[in-house]
Amino acid sequence: MASRIQAINAYCPKIKLGQRVEMDEVVKFIARSTGLNESGVRQVLLELRDVIVYHNLLGRAVKLEGLGTYTPTISLDGEFNSKNRADPAIKNGMNAPGDFEGEIENRENVGKASDDLVAQWDVEHPGDPVAD
Repeated sequence: MASRIQAINAYCPKIKLGQRVEMDEVVKFIARSTGLNESGVRQVLLELRDVIVYHNLLGRAVKLEGLGTYTPTISLDGEFNSKNRADPAIKNGMNAPGDFEGEIENRENVGKASDDLVAQWDVEHPGDPVAD
């Protein structure tokens, strides 16, 4: 029997990710947009990283307006990490109507409830229904 999570994951909308943008491309984009030279942009980005690490190691969150907040965390085994919560401007920018140009898998299921996706699984997999 299939699990509810398996059925939902099979049919939920997913963004088909393109090639990851690496540091060199980010640096070139910012340099073109600002008129700054690439080495200066790269240095600022690396310094920004170091500021986040430094203050997170002091137990302080770092809020970067327009980007988000980096907050130090610790796991049960004592491993430290930094959690990022994106600035609302990023989410708002991502949700401007008609702006998304990427590919969405299972686009036809946008707006459906999880129960609808489970029902779809059961119809398409009669020999492997979702266990209740």
